[in-house]
Amino acid sequence: MPSEALPIPGSSMFTVTVGFVNRATLDKDPHEVASMFDAVARRYDLTNTVLSLGQDRFWRRATRSALRIGPGDKVLDLAAGTAVSTVELAASGAWCVAADFSVGMLAAGADRPVPKVGADATRLPFDDGVFDAVTISFGLRNVVDHAEGLREMARVTRPGGRLVVCEFSTPTNGLFATVYKEYLMQALPRVARAVSSNPDAYVYLAESIRAWPNQADLAHQIADAGWSAVRWRNLTGGIVALHAATKPLR
Repeated sequence: MPSEALPIPGSSMFTVTVGFVNRATLDKDPHEVASMFDAVARRYDLTNTVLSLGQDRFWRRATRSALRIGPGDKVLDLAAGTAVSTVELAASGAWCVAADFSVGMLAAGADRPVPKVGADATRLPFDDGVFDAVTISFGLRNVVDHAEGLREMARVTRPGGRLVVCEFSTPTNGLFATVYKEYLMQALPRVARAVSSNPDAYVYLAESIRAWPNQADLAHQIADAGWSAVRWRNLTGGIVALHAATKPLR
């Protein structure tokens, strides 16, 4: 595994168990979710670009901008997958580590020049307060207990440090929301069959997006997990939202 010899500050090792399933359910069993992402890893980046009509690049740039990072910062990119998002963050000059519980996804991004470590969002293998900023893009929705995941992100962030959650959300226009939901449940799985190495996983994707809280509800959950100054910004008409927050100084 690529992370075993990496000098990750404040980290500890743990074991990841890998199974083999085509898709997870909304119960979000961690082994099923990890296995599902292992199965889509080979063509994951291509599939994301096709399904988002190229908007994934814009969302990554917006996440980096919202995180306000630069040289000297230590940044955790959680649920980083193939580390394409981590490379974007590292363009700021910050030191960025990619963390994911899918070893298949990390392996698919092995050639990307950023440190990588296996990590369960609910049991992060890092000491308290070691990061200046933490971000998770399109991954919080897949955590079996995302409230615990948010608390863990706060634990490993220094007081005054920053959080940005980039996640699918609820379109703000009613008519557009209706069209978008139809795309999710009908067109998205058909497109995935043409480009993905595991199209069944994208049925789970559509279901999990529809079941996810809206912008205001997620903001409340982030605040309840110990973060302050929670705010959000809609991207692409609310298909995606960036939630930003700060860890209190005390």
